[in-house]
Amino acid sequence: MNVHLRSLLFFFLLACSSAQVLGDEYSDTINVYRKAKESSQFFSKSYGYAVLPTIGKGGIGIGGAHGNGRVYAKGQYVGDTSMTQITVGLQLGGQAYSQMIFFEDKHAFDEFTGGNFEFGAQATAVAITAGASAQAGTTGATAGASGSQQSSKNVAKYYKGVAVFTVAKGGLMYEATIGGQKFNYRRKE
Repeated sequence: MNVHLRSLLFFFLLACSSAQVLGDEYSDTINVYRKAKESSQFFSKSYGYAVLPTIGKGGIGIGGAHGNGRVYAKGQYVGDTSMTQITVGLQLGGQAYSQMIFFEDKHAFDEFTGGNFEFGAQATAVAITAGASAQAGTTGATAGASGSQQSSKNVAKYYKGVAVFTVAKGGLMYEATIGGQKFNYRRKE
């Protein structure tokens, strides 16, 4: 049975990672964060940002997440990023969400784009309600449907030069941490 569960997880992650992300999805996702009260101020105050329109996450004991995105510096598209996360522990379900990462200054941006970047266990995300809700942190999470209210569950601020926001897109998962997320960066060709 364990082999069947791993196969199911593998196919879920494969489906999420192989979905085509069109340019409009990036613009649409960025607009969601521009309109949200908690994240809108970060566009004018940050050196750059990374946007991942869809991250698929699933797990039954052993879990994983994957998503692809774009990186912007001073409003200009400069490269691509991919995020991978493997988790072990009490978890059950599947979820899709978008994620926006703001870089306070050039130093934080350079750390992200300099190679493999990883969030530590103390990293948390501010969950924005925009048609759906999610609360993400290093201790666990909840997700569910909501109206069009755009409010935050946490206080939005930089931590070590980085501010992270998420918007749930669908699904339900007991655990939705960002700690342990690993990012790769490729410059735009």
